[in-house]
Amino acid sequence: MPSRDLNLLTALDVLLAEGSVVGAAKRLQLSPSAMSRTLARLRDAVGDPILVRAGRSLVPTPRAQALRAQVRRVIDDAETLFSADRQLDLSQLARGFTIRANDGFVEAFGARLIALVTEAAPGVRLRFAPKPNKDVSALREARIDLDIGTEGETGPELLRQTLFRDRFVGVVRAGHPLLQAPITPETYAACSHVTVSRRGLATGPVDQGLATLGLTRRVVAIVGNFPSALIIVRDSDLVGTVSAHATLSRLDGLVSFELPVPTPPLVIAQMWHPRVDADPAHRWLRECLRRVCA
Repeated sequence: MPSRDLNLLTALDVLLAEGSVVGAAKRLQLSPSAMSRTLARLRDAVGDPILVRAGRSLVPTPRAQALRAQVRRVIDDAETLFSADRQLDLSQLARGFTIRANDGFVEAFGARLIALVTEAAPGVRLRFAPKPNKDVSALREARIDLDIGTEGETGPELLRQTLFRDRFVGVVRAGHPLLQAPITPETYAACSHVTVSRRGLATGPVDQGLATLGLTRRVVAIVGNFPSALIIVRDSDLVGTVSAHATLSRLDGLVSFELPVPTPPLVIAQMWHPRVDADPAHRWLRECLRRVCA
């Protein structure tokens, strides 16, 4: 069996990222003609055109798109293999990390995490990406470095570490009529509510708890994140249900209270792909998150 030139994998990764022979040549410090010859070798090795012309630009073929994530994983694994034993010098570390988390988490822990990271490694830049859904492909395809969310949201091959346990609480504006007497399941259910759901669902764990008592609540608004719910609650008579940590920095003008029905605890974890598990810089970042949330 003929040997393969594994350097072609790096060239393929860069070509697919740039979508341009000239751009790939600049990144790899090659001449455009040398990059064109490399593309020809790739086409021969893969048995596919890889990039084809569409007007004045190049676009990947379906085969190339299918290979992209796999090639990226192989390169990441190789980099981890060769860097695992190196001593990590945080003062010289120049790297960007993308953390996907909801707005409530960023508000509660973002400032402390940034301070801890930049004090030790001033060359590190953190990017907080929005969390519109529970899709795990972003971790698999290395578009994000860490995903913060409830345990059980990710694929079976992903690694996870519990950061903290949270719970749902009720929240109303100061002076809300609900606060004038002890809060019971009946008085709670009788109010109008705003609920939080990324998928636009009107019911959740609170409604399940009410249902066991033969009660239902009237949900008049659904928003995609906890901070939006708190803003609405502050300027209305609606009752919100949010995570306790979501209220840490936003209680001005609001009152939180324990729900009158039981709800399951929220176990918040950080999750990552196995290819970066042994990477010293990634391991350090995970430890920073664990310390901030402890």
